[in-house]
Amino acid sequence: MISESRKTASTSQTLSRGIRVLEVLADAQEPLSVDRIAERLGVHRSIAYRLIRTLEEHGLLTREPRGKYELGARLAALAAGIKHDLQAAALPELTAVANELGMTCFVAVMDREECVTLVSVEPRHAVASVAQRPGSRHPFTAGAPGRAILSQLPEEDWPEGIEEVTDRGYADSHGEVIENLSSVAVPLPLRGHAPAALAVVYLSSTRTPAELAERLKAAGKAVRDALGG
Repeated sequence: MISESRKTASTSQTLSRGIRVLEVLADAQEPLSVDRIAERLGVHRSIAYRLIRTLEEHGLLTREPRGKYELGARLAALAAGIKHDLQAAALPELTAVANELGMTCFVAVMDREECVTLVSVEPRHAVASVAQRPGSRHPFTAGAPGRAILSQLPEEDWPEGIEEVTDRGYADSHGEVIENLSSVAVPLPLRGHAPAALAVVYLSSTRTPAELAERLKAAGKAVRDALGG
């Protein structure tokens, strides 16, 4: 007979591997074959296939005509439920800023030791824009959004460089997360929510970081007002 502890360990490992399948496909940003998924997971093809079939049955994965797998539409429905009120309040402002500045605008939130993109909007008519997909994550200490979030923590928890963010009211970065990309972010403190940031990411701009920050601050105020402060 299998003990309860062994059952729990087995179940946890299966769940963990299933989540890793989703992460692998999200990072790949293209459909992958069963063999490729198995390779990236470091498991036998038969194990990967069972995981994939289970996720497919729940609508979290879908098989495209060539037989490769990609993330399923059900994930979008699940993601829409995360901080739904914040996403709903932010979306009109993100759209306005993105189209006005010709830059991708997004909200980033705190997730343990990382900064995660919650919702983003790319400019409608920009010649070249940067994709910042929801779910994208990086360490807090790299990039403007992470530092804007860190500036809302108690001062004793600040790493080096955060005092400048609080003095200026914004953070800016260049090439810290992705080479040649710049970002400007402002703190987005929200009642009832963990610290967040409102940011833009871009290749180049005629506007200064301070000018971009002022536009983001106005958008941030509108988001807070929509959420009741």
